[in-house]
Amino acid sequence: MLVRTISDEDVNSITEIYNYYISETLATFETEIIIPNDMSERISKVKSNNLPWIVAEDDFGHVIGYAYATKWRERFAYRFSVEITVYLSATSTNKGAGTSLYKALFAELKLRNMHSVIGGITLPNAASVALHEKFGMVKVAHFKEVGFKNNQWLDVGYWQGAIPH
Repeated sequence: MLVRTISDEDVNSITEIYNYYISETLATFETEIIIPNDMSERISKVKSNNLPWIVAEDDFGHVIGYAYATKWRERFAYRFSVEITVYLSATSTNKGAGTSLYKALFAELKLRNMHSVIGGITLPNAASVALHEKFGMVKVAHFKEVGFKNNQWLDVGYWQGAIPH
């Protein structure tokens, strides 16, 4: 597996990965499929904030997942805190790709002098919880029934950790 910085050629693949989560899961609260141009705009925004967006490739060069960081909040005092996100193709879960992506993401965040990482997880999601806790993140909040998708109310938990310096 290769983990690297995203390139323009990856946009279609990561859009396809994300659209699976929109249409087939409760992991994201988005409900409308997005197009590659939408994804390109999101990537540009992340990059314009000097934050990382990385992808994982399998041994055949196919993108199987991605991870990125966004600003936690806009106010200046939050500048060392980020929200992190990871998505894997449906056929690439439980194979170490999430761990590889987060290792690389945390390393990139350390280079950018980030201090605090925050991850939001639609609950229940044992695999995502385990991944975040593997990186020393702890649950700091649980919001009940804050999302409504597929005719059901959904909870969101937040996990927080620190980037070791």
